[in-house]
Amino acid sequence: MTKNLVIGGTTIKRGERKRIALDVAKLYDFTDMTIPIEVVRGKEDGPVLFVSGAVHGDEINGVEIIRRLLTKKSLNKIKGTLIAVPIVNVFGFNTKSRYLPDRRDLNRCFPGYENGSLAAQMAHIFIKEVVSHCTHGIDLHCATNNRVNLPQVRGYFEDAPELEKMAKAFRAPVMVHSPMLEGSLRQTTFDMGIPVLLFEGGEALRFNEKVIASGLKGVLNVMRHLKMLPSLKIKAHPHETFMARSSHWLRAPNSGILSARKKLGQRVKKNQILGIISDPFGRDKHEIRAKRKGVIIGISDFPLLNKGDAVFHIATFQDTATVEEHIDIFDEHHKGGNKDRFLD
Repeated sequence: MTKNLVIGGTTIKRGERKRIALDVAKLYDFTDMTIPIEVVRGKEDGPVLFVSGAVHGDEINGVEIIRRLLTKKSLNKIKGTLIAVPIVNVFGFNTKSRYLPDRRDLNRCFPGYENGSLAAQMAHIFIKEVVSHCTHGIDLHCATNNRVNLPQVRGYFEDAPELEKMAKAFRAPVMVHSPMLEGSLRQTTFDMGIPVLLFEGGEALRFNEKVIASGLKGVLNVMRHLKMLPSLKIKAHPHETFMARSSHWLRAPNSGILSARKKLGQRVKKNQILGIISDPFGRDKHEIRAKRKGVIIGISDFPLLNKGDAVFHIATFQDTATVEEHIDIFDEHHKGGNKDRFLD
């Protein structure tokens, strides 16, 4: 850890805590657009971890997770540095949109470049001013419009032992091995040699207390794993994490109105009926059947479907019954956003 950390021209010394408004662009009405950042530096050396939210502007659960993280008294004992970026895509956040003004997806524009589109500029600045200083990262996401995700962590775990350790330390009910997409923050940080874990949970433009509580605990768990925070004196309730090596979406075979028969987190058997699509009269029915056994980790919560719409996201495991049982335990423990009194 360097003696002085400089972000956006602001110097943060060891033992300091500062907020920074990182300049990104000036909009056509001459409004300055800035990314809000808070840096918490310990007096002792340690990892440099970024935690980012709202790379997609309508994914607000991550914003709340970081907001609560920054209130934790345990940060007074931090070793190393936390760089908290609750809102990366500030334009999308203010317009309640996933995208930027030109409809670009920021998470397909990394690493960006200085003289490119607004999205490319934003990606370039975020990599240069934040990510390049870091040894580790956690990127917080949720499902897109009209879908809901089970709390889960994702990463490309092939030959990535440090990332897999972070994922297990997070203790979400499910960890999904997923390929990286070109232009994504995960792909860019992988190329930079920085292990970055992606957390998914909940839906766009909605707070979900269970997701927020599990995400906050997960971030704190990773910080303890990295020795950035002291270990808990009293162990919190353990949650086993199960690795899914593959996942797939089941899509609507026909347009119509969905009647779902399975819920998020439930296991499914091969050929089991998960939902029925019919016309407004309840006729012309079409079944959605599972292609193989697994657990539902994402689901559409909008019943009006066009043919080809994604409806059920199924992850495959060796023992789906055990995974479902542990998800039930996880849900019960986080019911109502259960506040774990041992978090600090």
